[in-house]
Amino acid sequence: MPVKQIQNFLDTNHINYSISKHPQAFTAQEIAAAAHIPGKKLAKTVLVKVDGKLQMAVLPASYHLNLDKLRTEIGCQNIRLANEQEFKDKFPDCEVGAMPPFGNLYGMDVVVADSLVEDEDILFNAGSHTELMKMRFNDFENLVHPKLGRFSSKNRI
Repeated sequence: MPVKQIQNFLDTNHINYSISKHPQAFTAQEIAAAAHIPGKKLAKTVLVKVDGKLQMAVLPASYHLNLDKLRTEIGCQNIRLANEQEFKDKFPDCEVGAMPPFGNLYGMDVVVADSLVEDEDILFNAGSHTELMKMRFNDFENLVHPKLGRFSSKNRI
């Protein structure tokens, strides 16, 4: 079941969205494959610790997060990947690792890779390892107010 908090938020703001099911998968690339969509079209949420505060970095599943570029983009002193112990209690309505990119609902800033702006829609985990949510990127941007940046690059095979 998708995160009720996000569904209520989207419904209250009259945002069109869809939810689709896929076979259980845990990594972003596995989810993209299970859902039969290109990795570039699936947004993954990576939690980082920025100057001691949790923040969401959102980038395509087939891309790699570059912490040095992200540090420069957001102008911070210290940045690192957050560990599960630091964030698992922040998302009580989500399965660990399936957090949707709505940091504003969880008291976190959000930075989004500019490569996600290239598509009209954004797809992301709906709080579980078996469901995706899809909505227009412009609607997502208007609701979340993320900072856009260049902090990721395509994974090399």
